Amino acid sequence: MIRTLNGKTPKIDPTAFVSEFAYVVGDVEMGPNSSIWPGAVIRADSGKIEIGAGSNIQDNSVLHADADAKIGDNVTIGHGVVCHAQMIGNGSLIGNGATLNDGVMLGDNCLVAAGSTVVENSEFVQNSLIRGTPAKAIGKIRSRHSELMERAAAFYVSQIAVYKSSDLGDPSTSTA
Repeated sequence: MIRTLNGKTPKIDPTAFVSEFAYVVGDVEMGPNSSIWPGAVIRADSGKIEIGAGSNIQDNSVLHADADAKIGDNVTIGHGVVCHAQMIGNGSLIGNGATLNDGVMLGDNCLVAAGSTVVENSEFVQNSLIRGTPAKAIGKIRSRHSELMERAAAFYVSQIAVYKSSDLGDPSTSTA
């Protein structure tokens, strides 16, 4: 469901996909080939939320920010993530069930392990492998991590055509 709030309507690129069972409201901007899956909530009522090209917000995740927030290109936000981050760099992956609190800044190609909790105003440089509660950088991502992150983003881009061809997206985003 795509909703206008305070005169701001989400801007969704025609190549993007929004599930008919997602809720996207307010000052949201989705880039090309990005996707939002069933049960996800993107609530931009306190600042703009930008979602970059090829990024995916998976089932039952929540994105909200108390100021402007940017999700980079080719980012995967796994199932059941709660994300209040200010910035998630290009190519990053947030594992299932992770929580990123207000003001979090991740550089490009960061991996946050499933179930981790990143505390307020934490900052991590590019290529960080982040894990735990509270989350800490435990090293740099390796080639196997990079390959996983690239495959995840590419898989969700490929799923857009499958779901659109089955008329499973939000009808308000249809370009037909």
